[in-house]
Amino acid sequence: MAVATLTYAYSDRAAVVGPLALRHEPGSHDLCREHCEGLSTPRGWELIRLPLDEGGPAHTHDDLLALADAVREVGLTWDEPHPAASAEPVLSRRKGHLGVVADPGGPSR
Repeated sequence: MAVATLTYAYSDRAAVVGPLALRHEPGSHDLCREHCEGLSTPRGWELIRLPLDEGGPAHTHDDLLALADAVREVGLTWDEPHPAASAEPVLSRRKGHLGVVADPGGPSR
């Protein structure tokens, strides 16, 4: 069972082990207790260990009410459907082999 999340950045030569993440991010891995405690990094890397929240996230009655209100608010609103964009994607900027594709429905910069 996962108890911690390992996040690392090659460019900074750093790894961080901390509380279990709520969602998956690129460059992160969930670890069980055994692997969390036995983790080491390559020579020259910095390993940062954050305190683990052993009890998991604490949810209160207020949290549940806030979530219910948010769901209710979204469920009670009505947005007019937008016609599907038929425009071809436009490459707005390039840097090396990467490019930024502009949102056809959004403002252009």
